[in-house]
Amino acid sequence: MLIGKVVGSVVSTRKCDNLVGNKFMIIEPIPSLKVTSRIVAVDKVGAGIGEIVLIAQGSAARIGCGDEKAPIDAAIVGIIDEGQNLDLE
Repeated sequence: MLIGKVVGSVVSTRKCDNLVGNKFMIIEPIPSLKVTSRIVAVDKVGAGIGEIVLIAQGSAARIGCGDEKAPIDAAIVGIIDEGQNLDLE
């Protein structure tokens, strides 16, 4: 699992049928994870821009979204209310 900040959203009017109805958010992983690229993740929990979130990847992301056959590589599975020692800057 990754921790990151929601920094934007993506709109896609044409996509696979099993992605219709999903919201896509741009996630910037926290610096201490040393992940250098942003991630596009399906949002099933209603996260908003500026929130700190938990991200599942791979098969865990598909299971977390409830659709194991969807082409989903990353999903927001939780919104963090508070955390200790998170390097957010």
